[in-house]
Amino acid sequence: MNAVERERLGAYLRDEDKARFLLGVTITRRVLGARFSLLPARVGLDRTCSECGKPHGKVRADGVELSVTHSGEFVGVAFSDRPVGLDVEKVDSRIDVDGVARVALSAEEAQELERYDGIAKARVFTAYWTRKEAVLKAAGEGLRGELRAPAPAGIQVQELEVGANHRAALAVVSGEPPVVRVEDATHLLS
Repeated sequence: MNAVERERLGAYLRDEDKARFLLGVTITRRVLGARFSLLPARVGLDRTCSECGKPHGKVRADGVELSVTHSGEFVGVAFSDRPVGLDVEKVDSRIDVDGVARVALSAEEAQELERYDGIAKARVFTAYWTRKEAVLKAAGEGLRGELRAPAPAGIQVQELEVGANHRAALAVVSGEPPVVRVEDATHLLS
C-alpha cells in the first residue's frame, strides 16, 4: 500500500468499509502485478482527481483501464483496454427510494418504478442506480454527471448477476457489447 491508499483506508469509519477498500486494492495490485510481471507493491496506481488534483479520483494505471467498486459482501474490479465503469450496490429496503428517484431517475424510469413496492421496489431502483453509476464511471464523470440522462451513444451497459441481495452493472466505452469474464478473486488472497 502506498501513502495515498493508507490515507484513504484511514478515512473509512467502519471496519467493514476498510476491509472492502483493502480488498479492492489487493485485487487490483495482484492482478496488475501478474499482468505486467511486477511485484504487487510496484504496480503504479494513480488516484489524482482530474478536476482538483487531490488524490481522491478514480484509480488509474498505465496500460489498462480499470474500475473498483464495493458494497455489502462484494468487492469488484473491472479491467479493460477501454474506459470501463463497474458498480455494485447492496439492495437496502431502508433507502428513501422515492426521494432519491426524484433526482436520479428519468421520468420513464420513475414511472416504471411506481409499479413496485417494498423490497421489489428497492431492487429495481438499485438496478437503475448501478447502471447509471457504471456509465458515469466509464465516462469519467463519477457522480458529478447527470444521473437522469440515458447512457450516451458508444457506452455499452451490461447487468451482472450477483445474487438477490445486490445489483451490479458494467459499462464500457465501446461500439460493441463487452466480453465479460467474471472470476472469483479468492485465489489471489492466499
